[in-house]
Amino acid sequence: MILQRQRFKQLDPLGERLAQEAVCLRKEAMGTTLGVEREKLIRRARLAETGSRMAKWLSSPGLKVPT
Repeated sequence: MILQRQRFKQLDPLGERLAQEAVCLRKEAMGTTLGVEREKLIRRARLAETGSRMAKWLSSPGLKVPT
């Protein structure tokens, strides 16, 4: 028996999903106390925001240098 992956189509573009994830992570970070866990959440939010900007840049016409 061969197992096949279940596939599904994403409804939102990657940049939007990453931006939404960043917002959720920042909200979660604001609800936690200062410490390692909060710093991890903020770092993940920053990475998601960077990924969102990169996805938008890569899908833009002309591929201008990011600012």
